[in-house]
Amino acid sequence: MSTIPLTKRGAEKIKAELHQLKSVERHAVIQAIAEARAQGDLSENAEYDAAKDKQGFIEGRILEIEGKLAAAQIIDPATLDAGGRIVFGTTVDLEDEESGDAVTYQIVGDDEADLKQGMISISSPIARALIGKEVGDVAEVRAPGGVRSYEVIAVRYI
Repeated sequence: MSTIPLTKRGAEKIKAELHQLKSVERHAVIQAIAEARAQGDLSENAEYDAAKDKQGFIEGRILEIEGKLAAAQIIDPATLDAGGRIVFGTTVDLEDEESGDAVTYQIVGDDEADLKQGMISISSPIARALIGKEVGDVAEVRAPGGVRSYEVIAVRYI
């Protein structure tokens, strides 16, 4: 199994989700199943079926998260020393060469990506184009709307 890169913050987030699933959600669904069983005939009991479906989802998600954590390579961007190059975990300020718009992104793992918060997946086209670049370099990104050029304005390890 290959390693899954995660930032320190991303690992803490999925560990919190795992804790929530194991300590709260799992117990709540067990209680719901018990209550549905108490109602009698299980063959026509929609509450029982819904609770069993939810239990299956919760247990599947627990296994998925545990697998990701087992294969995780946790990287703390604050401890990186990449000599000014863009690497996983880097926060980068870019300027769109066509429009002049400035954007800031942090390159994170697939599970952490959230464009609204400025976090892009390491497997996204823009992140792949940025990896290895330095301040002053231009990254050409092939996007569905065509090729876009971004100049790297700043590289930070935070």
